[in-house]
Amino acid sequence: MLKLVIGNKNYSSWSMRPWLALRANNIPFEEVFVPLYTDNPADKARILSFSHAGKVPALVDGDVTVWDSLSIIEYLAEKFPQSKLWPEDRAARAHARSISAEMHSGFMALRNECGMNLHRPIRAVALSDDAQANVARVHAIWAECHQRYGKDGPFLFGAFSGADAMFAPVVHRFRTYAIPVADEALHYVDAMNALPAFQEWTRDGLAETLVIERFDAV
Repeated sequence: MLKLVIGNKNYSSWSMRPWLALRANNIPFEEVFVPLYTDNPADKARILSFSHAGKVPALVDGDVTVWDSLSIIEYLAEKFPQSKLWPEDRAARAHARSISAEMHSGFMALRNECGMNLHRPIRAVALSDDAQANVARVHAIWAECHQRYGKDGPFLFGAFSGADAMFAPVVHRFRTYAIPVADEALHYVDAMNALPAFQEWTRDGLAETLVIERFDAV
């Protein structure tokens, strides 16, 4: 059986992405939890035992180990083509991969100023110009996907895909930091919040003990 090594669900947005891709598609896997933000050398050593990168998430499939959220989603898409983690249409698939890669490598101001922490009291913060530009870009991506693919379903490309897994933590960030959602994106946020796998991750994260008091964990 596949093993997915993850960190705290309260904090680890990177862990959430492949976990959601697996759970939302009913792909069986063993969840291996390694706590983050501890001073215990054993925790770091345990992560290193799965991945030399020393970070979560990591997917273990027999003698194959894949690390990095987007790489794991790509691996799952190839191993489980029936899950349709990428759209079947070539142009839509290229679009989905492009916005996923953009999320993977960009939006640094939003990440830094609005770290994922499900325990954080819901309240707004003053965003920098760069973070506000990131928010506007997210809205533009969601609106364009709805305009082009909305007839096929409520997610970015109609049915749930790897792109939705990549953008899922942003839905949490918008809620936690009381960031207004554009009207043309409300349907998408509602669809994500109604997704059973998204709800499960949220419940589990809120049930975790708060490890650190600061509210800027990424």
